[in-house]
Amino acid sequence: MSDRAKEQTLAEIAPASYECRACGYVYEPSKGDSTSNVPPGTAFDDLSIDWRCPVCSAKKSVFTNIGAKNAPSGFQENLNYGLGVNNLTPGQKNLAIFGALALAFLFFLSLYGLN
Repeated sequence: MSDRAKEQTLAEIAPASYECRACGYVYEPSKGDSTSNVPPGTAFDDLSIDWRCPVCSAKKSVFTNIGAKNAPSGFQENLNYGLGVNNLTPGQKNLAIFGALALAFLFFLSLYGLN
């Protein structure tokens, strides 16, 4: 085994979000919880044991880790390569890819208008 630590992607380093399995509410550490006066930046593990879901009042133990939200999926040193797509989150990449496909399809359909 090597002595080097395993490199982590930005998504692995970013604070994880947690989803309530009862109602689907997602606790994001960057937003906190205004209904329970939890300030933004509070990690899920730092919430008090009696904290409850603001939507359905489920216990903290009902929440499951769903990983980081809105974080680029690559490594920090690779963000400046390419045409800037390395800075995009997976959701933004999906939007760009499928948006381009839809636009190409519309251009293809517009060819039928040529007579």
